[in-house]
Amino acid sequence: MRQELTGLLAAIDPAALTYSEWIQVGMALKESGGSADDWDRWSQGDPARYRPGECMRKWRSFRGAPNPVTGGTLVRLAREQGWWPGASCRAGEVPAGTDVLEPGGATADSERRTADRQASEQRCRAGEVPGGTAVLEPGGVAADSEQRNEHGEFLPSRHWDPAAQLIEYLRALFEEGDRVGYVTESWERDGRYLPTKGRFDRTAGELCRALERCGGDIQSVLGRYRPQAGAWIRFNPLDGRGVKNENVAAYRYALVESDTQDLARQYAVIKALQLPVACLVYSGGKSLHAVVHIGAADARQYRQRVDELYRVCRENGLEVDRQNCNPSRLSRMPGAVRGGRRQWLVATHMGRADWDRWQAFMRRGDDGLPETETIASHWNDLPPLSPPLIEGLLRQGHKMLLAGPSKAGKSFALIQLCIAIAEGREWLGRRCARGRVLYVNLELDRASCLHRFYDVYAALGWAPQGLENIDVWNLRGHSVPLDQLVPRLIERSADRAYAAVVIDPIYKVITGDENAADQMAHFCNQFDSICTQLGCAAVYCHHHSKGAQGGKRAMDRASGSGVFARDPDALLDLIELGTGDALRRQLAAQLRRTALGEQLARCGWHGQEQDEEQLLQLAQGLLPPEEYRRLCSQLNRLQLAAQTATAWRIDATLREFAKPPPLDVWFAYPVHEADTTGVLAALQPWEVLPGRRTSSKIDRTQARQNTVEEAFAVCGREGRAAVRDMAAHLQVTERTVRNRLKEHGGFLVKDGQVRRRPIDR
Repeated sequence: MRQELTGLLAAIDPAALTYSEWIQVGMALKESGGSADDWDRWSQGDPARYRPGECMRKWRSFRGAPNPVTGGTLVRLAREQGWWPGASCRAGEVPAGTDVLEPGGATADSERRTADRQASEQRCRAGEVPGGTAVLEPGGVAADSEQRNEHGEFLPSRHWDPAAQLIEYLRALFEEGDRVGYVTESWERDGRYLPTKGRFDRTAGELCRALERCGGDIQSVLGRYRPQAGAWIRFNPLDGRGVKNENVAAYRYALVESDTQDLARQYAVIKALQLPVACLVYSGGKSLHAVVHIGAADARQYRQRVDELYRVCRENGLEVDRQNCNPSRLSRMPGAVRGGRRQWLVATHMGRADWDRWQAFMRRGDDGLPETETIASHWNDLPPLSPPLIEGLLRQGHKMLLAGPSKAGKSFALIQLCIAIAEGREWLGRRCARGRVLYVNLELDRASCLHRFYDVYAALGWAPQGLENIDVWNLRGHSVPLDQLVPRLIERSADRAYAAVVIDPIYKVITGDENAADQMAHFCNQFDSICTQLGCAAVYCHHHSKGAQGGKRAMDRASGSGVFARDPDALLDLIELGTGDALRRQLAAQLRRTALGEQLARCGWHGQEQDEEQLLQLAQGLLPPEEYRRLCSQLNRLQLAAQTATAWRIDATLREFAKPPPLDVWFAYPVHEADTTGVLAALQPWEVLPGRRTSSKIDRTQARQNTVEEAFAVCGREGRAAVRDMAAHLQVTERTVRNRLKEHGGFLVKDGQVRRRPIDR
């Protein structure tokens, strides 16, 4: 800790601090385990104010407080002078109150803040400011009545009336009965003229009346001042009993002064920021003194507003002298002369009228919205389109909605998409750009989710080479409304460079009434935030509304407001197709032939396609017995998959691409595969089939066959299952089991034992 404190002190210039900030450094050191010697050695960096022994005396007076000053104050002061975490500290080892450092030595958002500050300063240099106000470049004219000499110094108008200058200043800042503090007497130390306490008993009205009668000689009213030193005035009214901060009667104004930058730069930033300046005074030296409306109710609010004011100035390139932050501060008096140069009133009532209006202006100027632009400026140099993430369907950084009925395999389809992006392979026949993807799981428990990814990889037959590109955020039991989830998601994902964020499903995080367009518009805007702030695509799924969907347009099937269908850049809608036993047998034959062909190709056979019986005979002759048995088991599984597979039609509604023809797919658990045979093209959605009543018999038959498969899988051991065990599982009689097995046709029953019927060769 001692080393870190020393590093922070090295980044803070004591000469740039106010007295109160210097005291805070000492308190923070003592609270954080530093020593008085550390404070004393560091304080010697300000020889103009250093007093031997003063640090030790102050140190003994620090006895703790309910809200102590901690090491975080050192971090803040160091940051204000240009230090950022990582410059002198190892990652993760910083004083209390510091942001946690990320690997690499910078806070999670320090680079962003640095970039923002640099961009803001660049905008000021380029003449761009909030609200579109123009900034005057050095050498230009800052005000109608103002000129500069060859050295860039501000010159007053030719008509010089010191009394009129001061009267205008007093009337701009004070009310008739306000007591004004001012100083004309000064004393010299180390070549500098320092003000005395001065007077604080006269009112603004009294001073104005006297100045009106003085014939331009303000010293006859205020007292003599040294021409080398000039004169000072306090910009906030006093109570007539002193000049300390506690003697301030109203916290109306704060002083903005910067003597480290040229005058033109100071004026440009003050004007560009539209600071609510009541009076702007040229000091006769290196700086302009801007007396800015604060309008604070008390000392605490005054400190808060001054901190905010100085922060805005600093972030926009104006390095403000923080010693001027106290409300009883002296500023240069217009109408006086200092070292042969006039202290004069440059302007009154600049910028916004008051603090509140300035805050509103800054919010509008820094609202995060892009600027308007003319098409003409880009007509001959159009920006490139975002590259496709899914070929012909979705661009990178865009939004896609997958809609479908319950149990359509939507989650499996999205998992399959995640894998395709991670591997840079095809999804439903369309090439995906390789990239990192986040799958936000709101519905499945963690184990089930991970198993699904494993099962989909296995069903696809892909080697898992892109696993490092898949992140899963399991939020079942932890889901919150999307408008609360998205900021956390963005914060966690800012440095992950995702190509896509997949949210499954959205009904878990919907905010408001899904049938209310305004509420759903707000909901859908959250996906825009993901895309904009992370630069990735947002993919999500939603369910169909209740009732038959076959007669509806694809974009009208999603449940809730039409906003769902109209908001995404790509809408993919799934609707089930009516299939019968003949079609399933055709699918089964196709799957078996494909598997046989692939196996034979691995054995070096590349002959012409033959029927299944011939392929089986070839396989039996080429494969070892054990491998042939595994092939037969695989073919049996494919047979089962075909019997339970469902057919679907995917209709795409796209914003960025031409509408493609509907895509027909088979959902053979756990993957969706495009129908390459064209057998599904002539089918209609099952909900619009003529004579739909007759389909109930088919449905019941399929249901019975499914129960047989389930019972055999649960009760079977080593390829066999007892009839009585299957009956007990199904809670039916053994006779019913035998009837269902006969109806199924894929099993043999002998001596009360059930086994699968072997594939004919």
